[in-house]
Amino acid sequence: MIESQFELDLAEAASIGFRLHRLEVLNWGTFDKRVWTLVLEGKNHLLTGDIGTGKSTVVDAVSTLLVPPHRVAYNKAAGASARERSLRSYVMGHYRTERSSYSDTVSKPVSLRDHNSYSVVLGVFKNPAYDQTVTLAQVFWLADPHTQPKRFYAASLDELSIRVDFARFGTDIQQLRKRLRKRNVELWESFRPYGAWFRRRFRIQNEQALDLFHQTVSMKSVGNLTDFVRSHMLEPFDAESRIEALIGHFDDLSRAHEAVLRAERQIRMLKPLVANCGRYAEHETELGQMGRNREALGPYFARLKIEFLDEHIDNLAAELARSSAQIQRREGRRQELLAEVEELKGAIRENGGARHSGGMAAPRAPAAG
Repeated sequence: MIESQFELDLAEAASIGFRLHRLEVLNWGTFDKRVWTLVLEGKNHLLTGDIGTGKSTVVDAVSTLLVPPHRVAYNKAAGASARERSLRSYVMGHYRTERSSYSDTVSKPVSLRDHNSYSVVLGVFKNPAYDQTVTLAQVFWLADPHTQPKRFYAASLDELSIRVDFARFGTDIQQLRKRLRKRNVELWESFRPYGAWFRRRFRIQNEQALDLFHQTVSMKSVGNLTDFVRSHMLEPFDAESRIEALIGHFDDLSRAHEAVLRAERQIRMLKPLVANCGRYAEHETELGQMGRNREALGPYFARLKIEFLDEHIDNLAAELARSSAQIQRREGRRQELLAEVEELKGAIRENGGARHSGGMAAPRAPAAG
């Protein structure tokens, strides 16, 4: 037969978590003189039997292991009153009452054991998915016949048993403590550190879960399921003070709401201003660029004028050079003509020109240029 993946997942999920594998009791209630063992192997079991056969005694043993002492209500599963059974009655092994010899109205319990005995309740819990084991145990004894039982708490990550680990130590409880410590068993004198230890291993985050466990284990009848869930399965919640606090903060919430609406209106009104400021900044930037461009025009045209004047100066210099050269040529020509005039005058004088000078006009020198 081939199992589906869903069935395999369900089987694996069912094996995750700690479950009671074995419960052992010694001298607990009417379970007297020897170790009584209930092998559960992590499965559900149904306890049946006539009245007084020890069904509630077994349930109370489990509650004693897991529930703080001040919260345990013994024999509640049988609908008994709170005074019918106690830790002392379980340790002493009260099994019936008998009338006092001096009074017909006064009765006293009859015990299976005296104050020289001791009692042990032990539970082995296993988590098959992770191959983990936790053993919890409590040891009870009476230092005096008229006092309440004393106890110490023990826990280990190994599988322990009463026959091997909690027997044959003599009459001194201190010898039992020493033996357990040699086996690296954790020991405590109070429930708080013991409960914190096993709740951390069992991954129980809230102590209220143990109260719910005790209520469901010892539940005889539920008058009102809603009240039961509200009282035992829900965290306490002070609704009245919370409502008063909400009413007290209503004005603050209203003012905050009005402030938000006012801020939204202001934002809507400021959006055009922000846009105009953006455009103004753009125009201002543009005007600044234009101003810088205008300021750059003077040097620009001055440079153009300098270039034009330099070119005009060069042209005038070239024209001056040409005019100076022409003046020099004409000055040379004038000197040549003057020399010719002097030569002509000398020739005239040599040829008797003095005789005719009176009747002749002197020749004009040619005009310059």
